Amino acid sequence: MLNQNGLKPSAAVVGPDDRGLWWPTVPQKPSVDEVEQRKKPQEEASKPELLKDVKYQLTYKEGDQQRTLPTNYEVYRQVVKAYPSRTPLELTLGVNDNSVEKAEPIAK
Repeated sequence: MLNQNGLKPSAAVVGPDDRGLWWPTVPQKPSVDEVEQRKKPQEEASKPELLKDVKYQLTYKEGDQQRTLPTNYEVYRQVVKAYPSRTPLELTLGVNDNSVEKAEPIAK
């Protein structure tokens, strides 16, 4: 599920969590019979786990071009806080300009 600017996605059912992210419906936990049916010979059935993967990206304009770069949770939170008031942010890019390392409000 795509979270943008801290806003609730239309398909979101769960959230926001402790990181401000929204999630789709949690799948139903499989029964013991289902887990045992899925396991292959020589495998041992283990407790099912819900895997969540989060990739933070920031899309911004540079001149006439739009760029999307990977970033981290701290930068994402700065953007979420600045978004409602459309506060401009100064971005600090990483090595070879391949990531966004910092986002700070521009003083007026």
